[in-house]
Amino acid sequence: MSERSETVRVWLVERTYSDDEQNLIILVYATPDGERYFRKERALTSSTDDRPTTAAVTVAPSNLGAVDDPELREQYATEASRMAEVHEPDDAI
Repeated sequence: MSERSETVRVWLVERTYSDDEQNLIILVYATPDGERYFRKERALTSSTDDRPTTAAVTVAPSNLGAVDDPELREQYATEASRMAEVHEPDDAI
C-alpha cells in the first residue's frame, strides 16, 4: 500500500536579490492565509539561465515556516490571494 504524502500549494509573494551574494534571487511563497511560507534561493549561473519562476509551487508541510509578524502575514495573505486569482499555478512569473 502506497501512502501519498500531504503537500501544500503556496503562491509567490516576494522576489528579492540577495545583498550578500551576487546572482542570488530569493523567492518567497506563502499560503493564501499568509500564515506559512516557503523560501527558495536560486543562483543564476549564466546570462542564458532559463528556469522560469512559477506563480505557485507545491511543497511538503515540513518545509514551511510560520509567519509570526501580523503585518507580514497580512501582506503575504493579500499577495498570495491576488496571485491565485490572476494566475494558474504553473504560470511563469
